[in-house]
Amino acid sequence: MNLGNLFAGPDMASRLMPEWILILGIIAILVVPNIGNATFRLPIPGKSWRVPYLIGGKRFSLTGDPRLPKAIAAFTLFASFITALLSQMIDSGVGVAETCIAVAEGKVEVGNNWCGKDATVLKVDAFSRLMEMMFTAALLLAVLANWDRLPATPVNRIPTKKQRDEGVESRRLHRLLNNRRQVDFSLLILMVALGMSTVALSTNLFMLFVGLELASMASYVLISFNKETEIGPEAGVKYFIVGSVASAVGLYGLSMLYIWNGDLSIASLSSAWEAGPNGMAIIGLGMMLVAFGFKVSAVPFHFAAPDAYAGASAPVAGVLSTASKGMGFVALMRVLIGVTLVDDGSEWTILIGAVAAITMTWGNIAALGSHNPKRMLAYSSVAHAGYMLAGIAAIGALGPGPGSELIATALIFHLVVLVAFKLGAFLVISLLECDSDRGYKLEHYYGLARRDPLLAVSMMIFMLALAGVPPLSGFLSKLMMVSGIISSTVGDVSGASLSDAMGSLSWVFWLAILVFINSAISLFYYLRICVVMFFEEPDRMAVPRAPLIRITIMLCTIGAVVFGFGPLADVLAAAANDAALALFS
Repeated sequence: MNLGNLFAGPDMASRLMPEWILILGIIAILVVPNIGNATFRLPIPGKSWRVPYLIGGKRFSLTGDPRLPKAIAAFTLFASFITALLSQMIDSGVGVAETCIAVAEGKVEVGNNWCGKDATVLKVDAFSRLMEMMFTAALLLAVLANWDRLPATPVNRIPTKKQRDEGVESRRLHRLLNNRRQVDFSLLILMVALGMSTVALSTNLFMLFVGLELASMASYVLISFNKETEIGPEAGVKYFIVGSVASAVGLYGLSMLYIWNGDLSIASLSSAWEAGPNGMAIIGLGMMLVAFGFKVSAVPFHFAAPDAYAGASAPVAGVLSTASKGMGFVALMRVLIGVTLVDDGSEWTILIGAVAAITMTWGNIAALGSHNPKRMLAYSSVAHAGYMLAGIAAIGALGPGPGSELIATALIFHLVVLVAFKLGAFLVISLLECDSDRGYKLEHYYGLARRDPLLAVSMMIFMLALAGVPPLSGFLSKLMMVSGIISSTVGDVSGASLSDAMGSLSWVFWLAILVFINSAISLFYYLRICVVMFFEEPDRMAVPRAPLIRITIMLCTIGAVVFGFGPLADVLAAAANDAALALFS
């Protein structure tokens, strides 16, 4: 296979620059912390000449700094995000120019002339670029927040073995353990980013599955990363087992689709599906939907999600509820919109609609009875998965058209702004967990407005945005989706009786009404947190300072507000619309 074309030409270099940056960041984390003063002796008799080869030996002060791996990870994610953003801004007049990578006759071919062909495996367009920006933004915020949750200590600040005090020795061991974890955590985060970027770019189900598994395997380790906790390892193992079973089912479905069509490109599968799927194709696609259902935490594949969220550190749980969920929905939209929509998605529309109704209702009811904020947010994520599945079901029922494009725009918009208010809520929990094992009970939030007013206001904004209260960003995304469904399903009923008008409504209309009802139900448990923060007697425990976590919370707060109304909301809505058009093309 000729890989030289991947690096040939300025166009390709600019289009795939965010991905190359992630790969270089992974290499840097593996290599740079191991650079030292190692040398080897030249085999020359009578001479003791030594040549440095740098890898090994005693590390230099810079490369041996335990803070370096997270700095590399943060810089890599930031550079990848900025590069993707600049590429979109340069092409803002017409959207991101399409560039495709195809594998034809054993050669890698690059160019927009390959887009839409069966040999295409990766596609850079407005949709993939916006999704990649969302992934890297969420992971960057998690890395910054984890700077305080998993602090690295310079070697000269670690107590020596000569100090016999038991408390000092405990702190020494804890700091040494944290230092050893820095490379592992940073490497896992970048592997997640690379896997998610692969999913966003994929136009071939095999490549999409590879990206899903790359991100998922790293996520399993991140969930159980804090091995000293009681529930962390158990949650990670449970999530791994359920995820592995779901992946195995999806892989089996993938093989059935390959046997049926002989090709796993979305363009080829779409053409074959339009000609008429057989039983093997339908079963194979259904098995793949099982794997995707686990990724988005849809009922009945959600049971491991609350334990995983509760067992993982709050920044990692925030990544699971935003970037990881977004990755699952990207896969769903690629397959269902790209493959089955040519047949109006008739085989899957009603099934997905039923799953959506059960998922959003189950998630909200379970959240009502939860007194653990992390588990409550986990069930809230299940409910939000139901809202977005309702949008996908509506797209399948309506078929291609302006209504479907508006709903797809709303889904993409919601996935992006979810990083602001859902991840922000988890970061508030992370701040309370930082110095003391708190934040997992509702009473830990009592009187937070008097202990830390700014933090309480931020948490209230996140809760209201999750509930879809105007004028916050969560309201705008739900409004676009519901209005798209209603405008497409309610025709001209002038002169008709009430019974005739109600009977003429599509079942998708009632799905939109259910979204509205469930959003109203969710207000009860979101406002419960707000009430205890502002009206209960304050907890005497001081709130940790954790400056980097506070900075990320403020960034999320600003995002939850400015993307709800005003010029930045219009810019993001336009970018989401470009992404939706690219998805349908």
